[in-house]
Amino acid sequence: MKLVLAWVGKCSETWVRVAADDYSARIKRYFPFEIIEVREEKNPLSDISRERECRRIEDRLPKEPLLLLFDEKGEHLASEEFASFIEKERENGRRDIVFAIGGAYGFSDDFRKKGRLVSLSKMTFTHQMARIFALEQIYRACTILNNEKYHHR
Repeated sequence: MKLVLAWVGKCSETWVRVAADDYSARIKRYFPFEIIEVREEKNPLSDISRERECRRIEDRLPKEPLLLLFDEKGEHLASEEFASFIEKERENGRRDIVFAIGGAYGFSDDFRKKGRLVSLSKMTFTHQMARIFALEQIYRACTILNNEKYHHR
């Protein structure tokens, strides 16, 4: 099974890119993994701009992936539940899971309907931080599934 993390916009801070590269390398020890970065619209507040950003994500996705959207209005999962979700999909023969982080103003309504909404937290984070938290949680899930000491239970 392949894992993909798609996001809108570039990593504008060096430390974000360094952390993203580090977590990507860690995740790749467990699953084939890829980050997809798509261009951000200049006027992200408009519905049309959000639709364009989401279309860019869709155009880069593998065929028929399970789509999990990190969204502030999504359901809250504990790390163990998140890991269990990934494991169940692997056991069911899922080929690709795509995790996505929308632009600064989120996903289009149509795109939201195509995936499962999951929240990273009830708190608000910068868009750059959300990327690192998503990567860390994917890595944490990998270590949970392999009974490694990273996640303290």
